[in-house]
Amino acid sequence: MLMPGIASLIGAEVRRREDPALIKGAGRFVDDLVLPRTAFMTVLRSPHAHARVLSVDTAAAAALPGVLHVLTATDIEGQVEPEPAIGLPPAARRPRRPLLAREVVRYVGEPVAAVVADDRYLAADACEAIQVEYEPLPAVSDPEAALAPDAPRVHPEFPDNVALTWAWSQGDVEGAFARADTVVRLRLVNQRLAGVALEPRGCLAEYRAGALTVWAGTQTPHRLRSGLAQILRLPEPAVRVIAPDVGGGFGCKIGFYADEALCAFAAVGLGRPVKLVLTRREDFLTTTQARGQVNEVEAAVAADGTVLALRCRTLADLGAYLEVLTPYPGMLTGRLLTGPYRIPAARYELTSVFTNRMATAPYRGAGRPEATYLLERTMDEIARARDLDPAEVRRRNLIQPEEFPYTAPSGLVYDSGRYEAALDGALTLVDYKRFRDAQRRARNEGRYLGIGFSTFMETAGVGPSKTTPILGWESGTVRVEPSGKITVLTGASPHGQGLETAFAQIVADRLGAPMEDVAVLHGDTAVVAAGVGTFGSRSISVGGSAIASAVEKVLDKGRRIAATLLEAAAEDVVFDQGRFAVRGAPGRAVTLAEVAAAAYAGKALPAGMEPGLEATTVWDPPNFTFPSGTHVAVVEVDPDSGAVRLLRLVGVDDCGRVINPLLVEGQIHGGLAQGIGQALWEEMRYDAAGQCLTASLMDYATAKSDMLPLFELDRIETPSPVNPLGAKGCGEAGAIGSPPAVVNAVIDALTPFGVTHLDMPLTPARVWAAIQQAQCQRRLP
Repeated sequence: MLMPGIASLIGAEVRRREDPALIKGAGRFVDDLVLPRTAFMTVLRSPHAHARVLSVDTAAAAALPGVLHVLTATDIEGQVEPEPAIGLPPAARRPRRPLLAREVVRYVGEPVAAVVADDRYLAADACEAIQVEYEPLPAVSDPEAALAPDAPRVHPEFPDNVALTWAWSQGDVEGAFARADTVVRLRLVNQRLAGVALEPRGCLAEYRAGALTVWAGTQTPHRLRSGLAQILRLPEPAVRVIAPDVGGGFGCKIGFYADEALCAFAAVGLGRPVKLVLTRREDFLTTTQARGQVNEVEAAVAADGTVLALRCRTLADLGAYLEVLTPYPGMLTGRLLTGPYRIPAARYELTSVFTNRMATAPYRGAGRPEATYLLERTMDEIARARDLDPAEVRRRNLIQPEEFPYTAPSGLVYDSGRYEAALDGALTLVDYKRFRDAQRRARNEGRYLGIGFSTFMETAGVGPSKTTPILGWESGTVRVEPSGKITVLTGASPHGQGLETAFAQIVADRLGAPMEDVAVLHGDTAVVAAGVGTFGSRSISVGGSAIASAVEKVLDKGRRIAATLLEAAAEDVVFDQGRFAVRGAPGRAVTLAEVAAAAYAGKALPAGMEPGLEATTVWDPPNFTFPSGTHVAVVEVDPDSGAVRLLRLVGVDDCGRVINPLLVEGQIHGGLAQGIGQALWEEMRYDAAGQCLTASLMDYATAKSDMLPLFELDRIETPSPVNPLGAKGCGEAGAIGSPPAVVNAVIDALTPFGVTHLDMPLTPARVWAAIQQAQCQRRLP
């Protein structure tokens, strides 16, 4: 057991307290929950990307034994509200989002009907018995095709498929391009991805005595409660949402879906618990997807490789409907256009379009991986165009520590950073000079090695509520019980990050208590009165700061109670290692437990003080935090097959002050696996008719452990001045920094063949084709 104290707990490698139950198979996920008389729901989903619904015949399904209820759009009409608009820009076109399609379906997987039966297999059979007559309509599944004047309109109430346009410009952009020595141009595709959480979405709803309880795999229980109350027309206090163990979220479980509302609606109507758990195919088709951008970027470059200005036009594929925060990744890409570099002028233009696909929304990084990718690919192209070393190009453009706080052209104000230190650390870890020597020797032997860099920064913490599209605050309550044990309530909703451990470290460290005396409660709207949730790398910097602030309030109250007990002035009482003592007289002291007992007894309280020893803080950060780092990838490419082997992944990250290095390392590992997956294997592919071609794990290729090297990680700590912990966040860094590092490494390996560009994912077929095309072009006269 680590002894309490600042030196021993903040920054200590404490093992996750959440793990033993999960390792033993004792975790309780939605599908593990069993209530008496539970019925099961299955949803009938559209097989068409775009079609008119001519008729829905449910008679055969309703007549099957064991079928309890069949729902269509007609059955719920007038009893529910459409999905509410949350986190959408005012300028966005927001089509009505029905729970069940009535006249038209607009993507494969859109809910058309739902069946509730005594078991899930009966419900599935009954769904197959529903007869739906469709009239297929022309579909548009490509965002560039969606812009054509004669493109099929996803929503005929709008004059075209444009959902949102947004732009900003700062500095003398045109002047910079006019005087540039070189102009670099790239067209980059950031392909669609799926979150592929281990646990598909699911929920269990029970309605009893006028109160609805919903257990759901969600990242935001309080938001889900508000949404369900609005959709079902229930008072918000009558709805309780509980997030049990959640098998991953990655942003795809921030919002709410028609599925949860349909499940809850059925439970209210039947008076029985109803459970809905999606199959893996359903999860692929109907859980929000991500990325889906085309970026056209231009850089005005001076002779020495410094960037004078950037211009970027982004086309974002939003899918058929706007879910929670759907338009914002494309906007955040623009906010981070200049990244960690001192680029004085920039312009960004965003066009977001509707297509006949499932909606996109935030997924690990949410606009920041796209910004980093376009910027880091541009940096390598600048190095190639100016015949400079790619690491040196980055160094010449990096913002220096003395320039913070730094105002970027987009208006963001960066808090702190040591970008060049991270770059130098990564170069040392990878032994850059030695690698270049080895690369030359390998090429002489017919082997093709490559190295790629990505120096990045990101926003985290979601920023102040008044300037962000969703709530930026978080709640934290700390209560010292009469026994001296400590209870922490947090509005954050952990689902694999290890936050119970980290929050317990923060509280135990500050109160000088053993960690086992600190209980952390979360994920239940009946226990935690208010909260926002876990996403955007915000839980430590915002949720942890709320808890740390609440601890200080508890200590302030405790100090005044101790002063009464010790017959001393409050300003003469100091707290250390779990004891309140009179300054200069350490023998005159009371423990935290003794103060708590007195607080609840109420007999020795200062005049006007309420009994009890607890405090709540709602922490609203004054700004984002800005984690950063450098990732370096080393690859070998087989030119005969196009196969890419990732040999090394080196990373130096700066996520501010670290509470628990083990948790940070775990978060970065997970992000790296997903970022490398995007670079090399993953893609949600659709054909021209809007049919998804990769809606199974047989077709959608995710990273497996034997496909990844042992990651070589280090970190620097530059505390953020934005919050009392100095923390910045680390949950998304791996997914942000690694894709361009891997792509740049592959292109570096293919330099002898004349390959200068590849779009992700870098599958063997795509790499091989690029080699053949480059060689053919070289042979042309």
